[in-house]
Amino acid sequence: MKQAASNGTVNMLRQIETIEKEVVDLKLTVLKKLTPTGKKVISLKGILKGVDITDEDVTSAKKSLYSKIGI
Repeated sequence: MKQAASNGTVNMLRQIETIEKEVVDLKLTVLKKLTPTGKKVISLKGILKGVDITDEDVTSAKKSLYSKIGI
C-alpha cells in the first residue's frame, strides 16, 4: 500500500514539474512577443519647431519638476 501511495506521489510531482516547465515556456513566449523587434525608433527632434520657449517657461518647468526637493 505504501508503494502505491509513493508511486502516486511521484506521478504527481512529475505532473507538477511538467506544468512548471509549461509555465516557464509560456512566460518566455510572452516576453519574446513584448520585447522590441528592432523597429525604428521615432525621433521627437523638430516636434517643437516654431515654438518659442522663454527663460520664464524653463524656470516654471524647473519649479514644477523640483518643487518637492526644494531646488
